[in-house]
Amino acid sequence: MAGLIVAPRARIFQGHDWVYGSEVRKVFGNPRPGDVVALKDGRDRYLGSAMYNPQSQIVARRFSRRKQDLDREFFVRRLGQSIALRERLMPGESLLRLVWSESDGLPGLIVDRYQDVLVVQTLTVAMWQRVKLITNILGDLMQPRAVIVRNDSPMLAAEGLEQEVYVAMGEEPQPFDVQGRGLRFLVDLQTGQKTGLYLDQLQNYMEVARWAKGRRVLDCFSNQGGFALACARAGALSVTAVDVSEEAISSVRRNAELNGVKIDAVADNAFDFLKKEANEVRNGGEPKWDLIVLDPPSFTRSKKSLHDAMRGYKEIHLRAMKMLPVGGILSTFCCSHHASAELFRESIGEAAVDAPATLRLLQTHGQSPDHPVLLNLPETEYLKGFSFELVPGR
Repeated sequence: MAGLIVAPRARIFQGHDWVYGSEVRKVFGNPRPGDVVALKDGRDRYLGSAMYNPQSQIVARRFSRRKQDLDREFFVRRLGQSIALRERLMPGESLLRLVWSESDGLPGLIVDRYQDVLVVQTLTVAMWQRVKLITNILGDLMQPRAVIVRNDSPMLAAEGLEQEVYVAMGEEPQPFDVQGRGLRFLVDLQTGQKTGLYLDQLQNYMEVARWAKGRRVLDCFSNQGGFALACARAGALSVTAVDVSEEAISSVRRNAELNGVKIDAVADNAFDFLKKEANEVRNGGEPKWDLIVLDPPSFTRSKKSLHDAMRGYKEIHLRAMKMLPVGGILSTFCCSHHASAELFRESIGEAAVDAPATLRLLQTHGQSPDHPVLLNLPETEYLKGFSFELVPGR
């Protein structure tokens, strides 16, 4: 078997499963992109089996600590384990993530379930090469109505792969109504955000909605309106959803009809909207909202832009705090793994100093259980959030 000699002090010796190009001392056996390679240390000790791609910064992704090929037996076992885990953690749920890449020992593979339709994404060249085998096994294990391959992530460029979307099994599904955590959504699985919905936030919709009854709610960066819908269903006095995308706002309106709730859906740049509303309050206007939700897209996809990203988070936090009355609630989220929970919380604290505002932590939020986190791979924990109550200054 071809393989890599990993340099001393590489992160794999601290339990991580990735090997970067700068951590490779030697390549032997002439492996090709997508091949399984053996990982060894400088003393020829075996470190595991990995997927190889010299075109990526991450040249090898370990998927087993023993000798293992990416064959049918392997995928049947790993996919079966992933499905069983979700059945154990979230029994009865039919809207969830079935496979979450490294978290399930399948680097670069994502499988989402939308009731009886599966959406598959392959984000590594090794999984991309084996997608037909994977979809066939999923068909055997799950008996879905259709399987869609949704390889349209910008992350594919780092693997040297072209984007593509196609139906791998069954008939092409038209947009349809799905249900999860008490909410209904109309999804288009070939053009919607991510694979159709932000499944990692479904649990947080419910957690934030617990404070919505009798409150005036503002959902900024609303996308398809998950937080707005949950809060409206929970008895909010009024709900406003803001997103820059006209398409997203149309989705909010359709989803509001599906759920039998009323939402004021506004197509506007959330930064500009928050600035205008904060200025009105600063100039003597009365606060219009008692609960503000901030769930923006990632402000950074690299460490180089992290500083600017944190300035952006601080800005929206500051404006939201100025718009809330004492007793109001701010629920805010960050989906970039480059920004740690500590750094994100620090940006909120800095905004509170400038506001000035005193915050009481109500709850810490994370990604849904179907997006499990591995301790040795901090990259698997990317979604973090906090809910705070504004209390009288002391």
